Amino acid sequence: MISLTIDGLPVQVEEGASVLDAARKLNINIPTLCYHPDQDVKANCRICVVENEGQRTLLPACASPAAEGMAIHTNSPRVRKSRRHILELLLARHAQDCLHCKRSGTCELQQVSEDLHFVKTPRYPYRPRSAEMNDESSMSIVRNASKCIACGRCEYVCNEIQTVHAISKVNRGFDVNFVPAYDRPLGESVCINCGQCVQVCPTGALTIQDSCDQFWDALETDKLIVAQVAPSVRINLAEALGEEPGTVSTGRLVTAMKRMGFHLVFDTDFTADLTIMEEGTELLGRVKNGGVLPMVTSCSPGWIKFCETYYPDLLPNLSSCKSPQGMFGALIKNYYPAKIGKRPEDICSVSIMPCTAKKFEARRPELSTDEAPDVDFVITVQELARMIRSAGIDFKSLAETPFDNPFGLGSGAGEIFGATGGVMEAALRTVYELVTGETLKDINFEAVRGFEGIKEAAIQVGDLPVRVAVAHGLGNARKLMDAVRSGKADYHFIEVMACPGGCIGGGGNSIKNWKLMESRLEAVYGEDERLPIRKSHENPAVNSLYEEFLGEPGGHKSHELLHTVYTDRSYLLR
Repeated sequence: MISLTIDGLPVQVEEGASVLDAARKLNINIPTLCYHPDQDVKANCRICVVENEGQRTLLPACASPAAEGMAIHTNSPRVRKSRRHILELLLARHAQDCLHCKRSGTCELQQVSEDLHFVKTPRYPYRPRSAEMNDESSMSIVRNASKCIACGRCEYVCNEIQTVHAISKVNRGFDVNFVPAYDRPLGESVCINCGQCVQVCPTGALTIQDSCDQFWDALETDKLIVAQVAPSVRINLAEALGEEPGTVSTGRLVTAMKRMGFHLVFDTDFTADLTIMEEGTELLGRVKNGGVLPMVTSCSPGWIKFCETYYPDLLPNLSSCKSPQGMFGALIKNYYPAKIGKRPEDICSVSIMPCTAKKFEARRPELSTDEAPDVDFVITVQELARMIRSAGIDFKSLAETPFDNPFGLGSGAGEIFGATGGVMEAALRTVYELVTGETLKDINFEAVRGFEGIKEAAIQVGDLPVRVAVAHGLGNARKLMDAVRSGKADYHFIEVMACPGGCIGGGGNSIKNWKLMESRLEAVYGEDERLPIRKSHENPAVNSLYEEFLGEPGGHKSHELLHTVYTDRSYLLR
């Protein structure tokens, strides 16, 4: 253990801990901007400087190891003067439009400015980092370089965690910037729309492409506005509205949406169960008939675009099933209108998702009917939280309202789609019982749960040992796909989620770190345990849909509506 003092207070920390770690152990706030708890230390911004007695230069607290006998001062005149000077330089290069910035109120630069009580006009002339207008070429993410503070967080998560390399540092010193390759618009780059850069950006330089106005505009029409709500939304929404991480708010969520003006609110857990029926049938067909193996799940649109870009030769390995969002959209526009006596064009189909890539997925031509999108637009958790606040709704005080029928019943298997390993576990629960005709004694497949980057398991299903793997985060997915490409991957089934942690870590959720993610994960499996139905094939509403409309899993009607094709996007690398 290392002993030191900070602002006169003694503290002990383990060897290797930073001065910032030691200060936080004492609940002393040192401002940070480039530092992120889930990333390597960069020490770019220097806003965290502190003074060590007897040392001439100030130290960046995030990058300075705690040493025996240190006497650190976090609020000395030198420190205050230096931090305010650094902040002054940052603000001189940062757009001055806080009142209408999407990150106003949640901007870390704004918070640091408030904490340092910086209220004067910077002495330096305003010179924005970039004079370019908002890059809104992406369907998911808006990039505004004039608000970039060159912290490097976006580059780190895109290149080191996701291995997408959609955005990188160019130039040096005063002219440093973070841009897509060849200075292309973001929508024409290799970006896979995952939104992890939005999650780590401390300012409004990277934000979600906003769809809120599309909903408010839809209220002024005569259309029936129906929504589907993804499993992890009920895990994340209360947190986005200021409640404790892991607070489940299913019934209040439905109540809030009804008060906002949604006519019907359905549960995407329903089509998560439908996905398992289709995907499980497809997997069994491939195993029995010598199809392409391993089969890889297709629920994560960021992963799909990543595979289309970097592994087009492995597209045959992807399940042909649409995602639960895609399946729901197809049913809303192709099955539901006739059931209620309306035309498809009379329905406005909205998805509430944790995922920025779902905005891109909703515009894929494969997910449309007669050239009209099956999902008209996608609203993320961040957007829905803003809409609830703007509607003046006190979320904490709301009563509970159930989802609407006929798509209001989902199983625990559908619920766990929100966490990494959830799709795999849901599939195994169904595949095991369909193949063996036996009831599982324990339906909890612990081997595929948790935040380990790559998880492997072998599950005995009748006479067949089914070998499976689960990856979350595209850096881990790349390792698995390289093994598949080289012929070294001996698996039947692989689950990939683009976002670290799965959908509960999606780019459209409130800002996360791994400590928050633990609470979200516990909530997912708590909901699974609570639900009366925990296997997709036991969902009576799904079985009724097959009897009434689809026929059978993997049948002609199912393939027509619930399956899709993929596109080689490797041209983006050229």
